[in-house]
Amino acid sequence: MRPLLTRAWRETVTDMWLAGPATLAMLVLIFIPVGIVAILSVTDYQFGARSFRWVGVDNYVTLFTDPIGRRALVNTLIYVAVVIPFSMGLALAVALGLHRLAAWWPWLSSLLRAAYFLPVAATLVAMAIAWQMLLHPNIGLVNSTLAAIGLPGRDWLSDRGLVLYTLAAIGIWQTVGYNMVLFLAGLSAIPQHLYDAAAVDGADRGWDRFWTVTWPMLGPTTLFVAVITATNAFQVFETVATLTRGGPAFASDTLVYALYREGFVYFKAGYASAITMVFFVVVVVLTLLQFRVLERRVHYR
Repeated sequence: MRPLLTRAWRETVTDMWLAGPATLAMLVLIFIPVGIVAILSVTDYQFGARSFRWVGVDNYVTLFTDPIGRRALVNTLIYVAVVIPFSMGLALAVALGLHRLAAWWPWLSSLLRAAYFLPVAATLVAMAIAWQMLLHPNIGLVNSTLAAIGLPGRDWLSDRGLVLYTLAAIGIWQTVGYNMVLFLAGLSAIPQHLYDAAAVDGADRGWDRFWTVTWPMLGPTTLFVAVITATNAFQVFETVATLTRGGPAFASDTLVYALYREGFVYFKAGYASAITMVFFVVVVVLTLLQFRVLERRVHYR
């Protein structure tokens, strides 16, 4: 009996030694800060103040009733709704093309992969400045190209009805390369004998092969890409801060930029904490919803 207890004790100590550091890091870096932010969200605390009052859910009521707060939330949801399907669809199309191209011209496929991945590796603030030059209403390359083919130019970053979709297009451009790499990894892991079996059953054309083999086998990869893309889309900040600062007239304001503005410009820590908690809840709910909906269609090998 004594050796069994000793062995069990040793296994417990080993488990704690292996899982302890990661658990402690999550506790210190995630759960405790979230708890502190949750407490601050029900106060009127301002950075530098020596005292604060408990205000209950007033900060949340202000966020959902104030036009600026609602605009930030709606803009974020619109941005996410545009970026997720387009970035995933384009990334999948590019990955399929490069995967087939690698069988004929591997060097060209590798070159194009590097080109598509370049926006991911580059500094987004620097890329945002480059986009600002490209989208300049008078001397920008985009409007100059449109004028050369007889089309009118647009104020891409100053038009209230257009600016959010312009930022979404930049977000799609930046995320396609990363999603492409993930889809290429998923395509490389699909066994060739599945395509051979599908061909025997009559699915020998490209479209039939895609729906019969490729798409079902990419289920786990698609689920992961959807979660990562949604999380990154909700965190959009650099392009907004660099290009528009939430303007014009809060037309491109987002939750993260509103959090930054209220917390670090106006020093309203309580209100910024409420925005943080809403942002956190929205991301968690969307992630769980994606898992619940997509998990049913995922086929694990």
